[in-house]
Amino acid sequence: MLHEVLLALLGFTGDFVLDASPARRRAASQEAAAAVGGGGGGDGDVEVGPAFRLAPDITFLQPSERTAIERLISLGFYYRELNRFATESRDLSWIQSSVDVSSPHADKTQKGKVRKGSVYRRAIANGITEILSVYRSAVLQVEQNLLSDPLPILATFEVLLPPLYELVMEIEQKDIKGGQLLNLLHKRCHCGVPELQSCIQRLLWHGHQVMFNQLTSWMVYGILQDQYSEFFIRRQDDRDGENESSQRDFSDKFKQKSSKDTSLASWHTGFHVALDMLPEYIHMRIAESILFAGKAIRVLRNPSPGATLQEPVNQSQNSKGSHRMQSFVGCSGAPKDYPNFSNISAEELLPQAEADKIDAMLKELKHSSEFHKRLFESAVGSIRTVAANHLWQLVVVRADLNGHLKALKDYFLLAKGDFFQCFLEESRQLMRLPPRQSTAEADLMIPFQLAALKTIGEEDKYFTRVSLRMLSYGLKSSTSQKDLQKPSALELPSQGKAAAELALDGWDSIALEYSVDWPLQLFFTPDVLSKQYLIRLKRTQMELEKSWAAVMHKDHADFSDYCKDRKNGSATQLRRQRSKPLWRVREHMAFLIRNLQFYIQVDVIESQWNVLQSHVQDSHDFTELVGFHQEYLSALVSQSFLDIGSVSRILDSIMKLCLQFCWSIEQYETRPNISEIDHITEEFNKKSNSLYTILRSSRLAGSQRAPFLRQFLMRLNFNSYFETTARGVMNSGRLRPSTAGAQL
Repeated sequence: MLHEVLLALLGFTGDFVLDASPARRRAASQEAAAAVGGGGGGDGDVEVGPAFRLAPDITFLQPSERTAIERLISLGFYYRELNRFATESRDLSWIQSSVDVSSPHADKTQKGKVRKGSVYRRAIANGITEILSVYRSAVLQVEQNLLSDPLPILATFEVLLPPLYELVMEIEQKDIKGGQLLNLLHKRCHCGVPELQSCIQRLLWHGHQVMFNQLTSWMVYGILQDQYSEFFIRRQDDRDGENESSQRDFSDKFKQKSSKDTSLASWHTGFHVALDMLPEYIHMRIAESILFAGKAIRVLRNPSPGATLQEPVNQSQNSKGSHRMQSFVGCSGAPKDYPNFSNISAEELLPQAEADKIDAMLKELKHSSEFHKRLFESAVGSIRTVAANHLWQLVVVRADLNGHLKALKDYFLLAKGDFFQCFLEESRQLMRLPPRQSTAEADLMIPFQLAALKTIGEEDKYFTRVSLRMLSYGLKSSTSQKDLQKPSALELPSQGKAAAELALDGWDSIALEYSVDWPLQLFFTPDVLSKQYLIRLKRTQMELEKSWAAVMHKDHADFSDYCKDRKNGSATQLRRQRSKPLWRVREHMAFLIRNLQFYIQVDVIESQWNVLQSHVQDSHDFTELVGFHQEYLSALVSQSFLDIGSVSRILDSIMKLCLQFCWSIEQYETRPNISEIDHITEEFNKKSNSLYTILRSSRLAGSQRAPFLRQFLMRLNFNSYFETTARGVMNSGRLRPSTAGAQL
């Protein structure tokens, strides 16, 4: 009988100890089916407690002895179930399938259902196997010392095996794996039984071994080793379908820019943090640092074969002569004065000593007997710093980030004012006609190239990266000169429909694009490289100045004629008197546009550029630099009031009205259109007063943009003219003087 009991302790039943598992399983299944059929809340659990029982025909045992033996042999049931779980989870038969490691031969449960593999579950099974080996040794010791040693050797396992059995059942029934399994073990560690706590901590240690292996693969080699989708860093393809379309659109933009560079798509849209697999004791900030470090290592270990980088110290000289002409006439892509380091190696970007340092930090954490959160976070922070510093060296020093930032400022923010002044003058006559959708870009390329030849110096090696685009524009271009030449008796909108009838000028859709190569695409995004606003403002200012110059030339000629023939100069004098109100309106428009442009160029762009430059010089961390650049862009938008919808719409309307006014007064001599000019003047007065009223509102005065807002208001209202006019409009409804006097 003693040997029957010892065999039962190792999971083997016979005539003395019976296994009631099949009968209990059938009964539990019937009860669960009845509960479901009756609308009950059965959860389908079929294993409840140990199933080893003494044979009922044994009559020589007292009830107390039977109870003690059955309590002892229950350990054999727990041992058998735990051993079954460990054997199934450690099954490595899927290795034989070398064709597709992501689809290993799945294990089968007792129910016949297919269960996916799990490296984390396999690690926990290794820990359970360690515990069971200790149990088997204890059973062997019991067999050897049963008659001589009265101490209860198996008493400890009465505390360990039942909770382990419950843990295994929960893992199987809920199909727990990956970070969820680590969470479960971490919660079970907090118990009041020291032996059980040590056992669960050992299981958690085995789970952490897998996690540290995955961290090493990701943060040392840039490889995501996760065939069962258990790691908290996951490929973007695995994300749920709710964001699939938007992410695909974002990825397509980069694929169009660089179809051969897969590292770019991996950087921006390739990976994300899977919250369902992130252990609760790892902060989201740490997970994002791990995500960034792995992506940075991928970039550093897999440099683009077509990268155009420069040496860290020596700058190459620019090419001269005919090469410059070729770059202006249709040359696209990377400038040819950059050396092409096509044979650059990963060792140059990430020295092996740095990779070994990262590997050593992770190994130290892996070999620790316990998981120390503070040490883990410190190590991740150090690894992130190493990756960010080397990525900074690649982007800022080798790829000449500061030079490209300066080029973006020159062209996107109109720092090269002479070039854009020349371009707008060369294209002025073209822009008087509506753009043709099929040839608009080609039509603009001629004045664009002429302006480049006249103003761009040979030392500017970045201009070949700038291209001009026509974005989608409205079907109606009512602010073009062709439309203004139509009979206007029925075309003049009423005051109530003025804003709705002002269609977008087709040439307002002009935008610049800047071509960047790897690795600058990690820093710049398509949103940064596709928007243009200041060209419209520059064009409006130029039209106001040109109209003034043209009319002054005509006025000087008329005054000369008047001085020569004073007797017959009454008509000329009358025309000059009638034109004075028009020039007052033009001066009001020019004053507003000029001060807006000066404020944006000097108070906003230059000041924020100086701040960005100081950050670029002081920072040696790539992520910090990206943050400073985003702050720079946000400051430009915020301090220019482009993020305030009402202000942006008013400024847009004011620029359209200014262009309409300029083109109307140029035709004033041949086709007087007093009513149309009066309407434009009235609308401009309304818009300018509304702009000043909104900017003076208490809501904006109390915001973070208040200091910059005060600078702009001081420029507009230096003599209290705007304040007085706006107050008069609100109190009496009167507008500023219009051009009504021109009809006298």
